[in-house]
Amino acid sequence: MAKQDPIRCPWPGSDERMIAYHDAVWGTPEHDDRKLYAKLVLDGAQAGLSWKTILHRSEGYRRAFDDWNVERIARYGPKEVSRLLADEGIIRNRAKVESAIKNAQAWLRIMEQGRGSFDDFLWKHVGHRTVVNRWTESRQVPASTPISDALSKDLKKAGFSFVGTTIVYAYMQAIGMVDDHLMGCFRKARP
Repeated sequence: MAKQDPIRCPWPGSDERMIAYHDAVWGTPEHDDRKLYAKLVLDGAQAGLSWKTILHRSEGYRRAFDDWNVERIARYGPKEVSRLLADEGIIRNRAKVESAIKNAQAWLRIMEQGRGSFDDFLWKHVGHRTVVNRWTESRQVPASTPISDALSKDLKKAGFSFVGTTIVYAYMQAIGMVDDHLMGCFRKARP
């Protein structure tokens, strides 16, 4: 008898990387500051594109951005920007590349200003607990919420870019601040 695939949210489709991402990453609480920065860059890079496009280039991003060494990225200058704009492994959009650098600088300021960790800066918006939604259909999942509005505003105030409320809500889903796995999905958090 053949083993059946588990029931999952429909958005990964049949793409193996999307399925692996859904099954192991999306909605899993992330608290590592460097990984939180990396995911923010990737979600910002997605603006106007599909997540599949970015996911399939995530290794290219990791390589191009010095294994997400935030301190190094914050010091990138014109030479590194030119190198990145020539790198076919990433989305070669000047605004998105410069945003990754600007966001590394903002990330460092948060750390240096004694505000605690980047993890704390983000997760305080949900009381340090995942918001578990009970959606039954994909069309019920919002593109933004009052919480993503507030986090977007705080990120912008701290100097981040490509952090509009829709990008921030997708980011919140990605890092597990929000569990938007549909009811019936094998990954759905149980109360």
